[in-house]
Amino acid sequence: MSDDKQGAAWDKLGELAKTVGAGKIRDLINGDPDRSQRMVKSGAGITLDYARQRIDDEVLQTLLQLADERGVLERRDAMFRGDHINVTEDRAVLHTALRLPEGAQLNVDGQDVAGDVHKVLAKMANFSDRIRSGEWTGHTGKRIKNVVNVGIGGSDLGPVMAYMALRDYADRDMTFRFVSNVDGTDLVESVTGLDPAETVFIIASKTFTTLETMTNAAAARDWVKTGLGQDVDVAKHFVAVSTNANGVADFGIDTENMFPFWDWVGGRYSMDSAIGLSTMVAVGPENFRDMLAGFHEMDEHFRTAEPSDNLPLLMGLLSVWNRNFLNCPTNAVLPYEQYLVRFPAYLQQLTMESNGKSVKLDGSAVESETGPIYWGEPGTNGQHSFYQLIHQGTSVIPCDVLFGIKTLNNLGKQHDYLVASALGQAAVFAMGRTADEVRADGVEERLVPAKVMPGNRPCSVITYEVLSPRTLGRLVALYEHTVFTTGAIWGIDSFDQWGVELGKAMANSLVPQLVDGAPAPQTQDAATTASVARYRELGG
Repeated sequence: MSDDKQGAAWDKLGELAKTVGAGKIRDLINGDPDRSQRMVKSGAGITLDYARQRIDDEVLQTLLQLADERGVLERRDAMFRGDHINVTEDRAVLHTALRLPEGAQLNVDGQDVAGDVHKVLAKMANFSDRIRSGEWTGHTGKRIKNVVNVGIGGSDLGPVMAYMALRDYADRDMTFRFVSNVDGTDLVESVTGLDPAETVFIIASKTFTTLETMTNAAAARDWVKTGLGQDVDVAKHFVAVSTNANGVADFGIDTENMFPFWDWVGGRYSMDSAIGLSTMVAVGPENFRDMLAGFHEMDEHFRTAEPSDNLPLLMGLLSVWNRNFLNCPTNAVLPYEQYLVRFPAYLQQLTMESNGKSVKLDGSAVESETGPIYWGEPGTNGQHSFYQLIHQGTSVIPCDVLFGIKTLNNLGKQHDYLVASALGQAAVFAMGRTADEVRADGVEERLVPAKVMPGNRPCSVITYEVLSPRTLGRLVALYEHTVFTTGAIWGIDSFDQWGVELGKAMANSLVPQLVDGAPAPQTQDAATTASVARYRELGG
C-alpha cells in the first residue's frame, strides 16, 4: 500500500491503515460521542452518514490531502469547462451539460453545446406529447399504447432503471418494455401480448451499427411486418436515437424522428440525453425536466461545495480508502426502495466500465488496485439472500444503504418496518455482536461462536426525502461524480472503454464463421476456432 511514487498522503494513509484501519468501528463510534453528528453531511437534497466507516478525523483529513495532491478538483473544473479530459479518445466529457438549465451557455470547441441540448430536449418533448396524447398513431390509425426501447449497455440500463425507479410517475395506461440481449428470447418475451398496430420501437444506437441492437431492431421490424403486412409504414412504428442519419433512413425510419446525442456523452452517462426518450414518454416532459434539475443540483454541489462537505468527493475518497488501504475489493449497494430495483445493476456499469482500468492517463501501469466490484439488491429481499455472507463471511464488504424518509406507497407501518430493517442491518454491519452479548441473550455456550457477528463492515447510509424524478437525478449524479473522484485519484481515464470495444470487434469477426462457415483468419486462436467448429458440427 505504501509507495514513495504515490506521494506523502498515500504513504501516510498506508500507516493509518495499520492503526485506525485495523481497529474497530464499534470502538470509533463508542469512543466519540460527537461522531454520529460530525460525520453526517447534506447537499442537493441528499444526506450522507459515514459515521459507520472505519475512519477517524485524521484519516479523513489525509484523504482530503490526497485529493489535493492528485489534483481532483482541478480535473473536476476541467471537466465542467469542457476540456478534453477523455485523453485516449481526445474528447470532452460533458454529461453535465445535458442538465444545464434552459438559457445557460457552454461553448466547447466553438459550439454552444447547451443550446444544442435544449433543441433536442424540445424535440423529445414534442414526440412524447404526441405519443401520450394519442396524436401519434400507427400504420392502421390505432393509438400507440406500447413503447419498446431497444438498446444495450447505457442505452438500456439507464432507461430501464429510470422507468422502474419512476413507475409511480409513469402513464399507467401505457406499457413499456426494454430489449437488450441479442438472445432472441429477450425480444420474443418483450413483444408477447403486444399488438404491433399499437407499438412503437425506440432504437437506441449512436452509430446504428451495434450488433446486438441492430439485430434486435431488424427482428422487431420483421415482427411488425408479420403482424401488419409487408407494406407497413415502418416510420410510424420506429424512431431512432442515433447520429447516423444514413443508417436510420436505410432502416426505414424518418430522419425527422431521429434524436441525436454527441460523442462527449458516454453511453453509461447518457440516461439524461435522448437515450432517455422512453423515460420522457413514460413520465412526461415536465417530470423528465425535474429529473434533469436534480442532476444539475448535484452537479453544482460537486462543483462548488467545500471539500469537507462535498458528498461525491467524500464518497469517492471513502471508496479509495476501502479499496486500496482496507483491501476491500467489492462494494454492495443496498437500496431500501423497491422502485430502485435496477439501481445496483445500473451502478455496475457506471462504476466498473468507468474504472475497470489498469493503465494511467499517460499510458503507464497503475500502482494500486482500481475499480471495486459494485453489486447489490433491494432490501429487504437481500437480507434473506446474501446478507449472511456480508455479516459472517470471511470477506469484508463495504455497503451503501439507501432509503427515503417518506414513501410513495403508505401502507400503515410498513415503511417504518422497512427503515427499521435498513438501520438495523447498518448497525450490525458496523457494530457486530460479541460473544458476551450473545451469552447475555441466554444462548447456550455451544452456539455462541455461530452467533457472533464480527461487524466492522464499513457502511454509509444515504437518505433522501422521497423518491421523485428530482431525487433520482440527484442520486445518479452523486454516483457519477463519486466514480469521477476515484478515477482522478487513481490517475486513470474513467471515460473510455476499450475492453468493451475489443469484445464487440471480436464478436463481429466471428459472425461470418458461425453463420456462413467462412474460414477462420490465421491470427485467430485455436481454442476459438475449435469452438466455432463444434458449434457448426452440432447443428448451430
